[in-house]
Amino acid sequence: MGYNSTGRETFASFEGYWHDASLNLDWSSVFVLPPWLRVWWQVFGEGNELYLRSFRDDKGLLGLAPLRIKDKTAYLVGSADVCDYLDFITVPGQESLFYDALLSELEKDGIGRLELESLRPETSAIHYLAAIARERGFRVATTRENVSLEMALPETWGEYLTTLTPKQRHEARRKLRRLNEAGQVNYKCEENPPEINLAMDTFLRLFGLSRAEKASFMTPAKETFFRSIADETAKNGILRLGTLEFDGEAAAMIMAFDYDDTVYLYNSGYDPRFENLSVGIASKLLCIKEAVARGKQKWDFLKGGEQYKYHLGGHEVPVYRCQIIKT
Repeated sequence: MGYNSTGRETFASFEGYWHDASLNLDWSSVFVLPPWLRVWWQVFGEGNELYLRSFRDDKGLLGLAPLRIKDKTAYLVGSADVCDYLDFITVPGQESLFYDALLSELEKDGIGRLELESLRPETSAIHYLAAIARERGFRVATTRENVSLEMALPETWGEYLTTLTPKQRHEARRKLRRLNEAGQVNYKCEENPPEINLAMDTFLRLFGLSRAEKASFMTPAKETFFRSIADETAKNGILRLGTLEFDGEAAAMIMAFDYDDTVYLYNSGYDPRFENLSVGIASKLLCIKEAVARGKQKWDFLKGGEQYKYHLGGHEVPVYRCQIIKT
């Protein structure tokens, strides 16, 4: 069966596909949504050629390829430092046709190398693209790049606490009790803060105060990205900004995304003046509690094997890199 490439797509046309549920496209995470891709491209895309493609057969859409090209190599739009997961957007059941069409189109355009990062194990690129590429004579290498941690959320806060080890359950209760005994505690989680720029000012200040490596990570370009992503995800009802106030001051903040019954813990920060009260961990516990109360099904700590993620109930998920080269 043949396919028809529609030529170059745009972020605007991708957004139209996203809002059309009848297409049955699998937008697997918040990091592949058109607003996210567009913001990344606007901030970090210089030096790359944008390569957005859709593929169809005579029955309809097969999938979307959000790619960028540099030095005759194709990459998914995004980067591992600010995009925890990357993926193609496919129609379930049409993956083989889609990837066969994609490889043909790339070969036609003289692109014989793909460097794909931040792939979860269930992504269609892992399950379909690698096998199809091997059949077509490409050299394929898949390696473990990082680890992510996540957990299923139960129906109640009490049930969540029982999922922790006895030691960590005791620690969670102790930290929250100690914090409440030390002063006035208020936790709020906002989807669309009325003054989002001011809220992000506070978040970025706390982010930089938390640790030296966080301060060095937040370059001017990344600050622009964080602010723009906050604005775009707030417009789409995906942003969750959690603030832990202690005696009227913002002691810790969380930047999270609420998408498809999953809460993604994207980043956080806290004021070292309150470090002895464990406000960093407490803010995460209160955000988990709030997610449970809202009936969310999964909590994703995202990439990185920090110990607190294990202590709060996270389970490992490997994250892969896949290199595909035409021989």
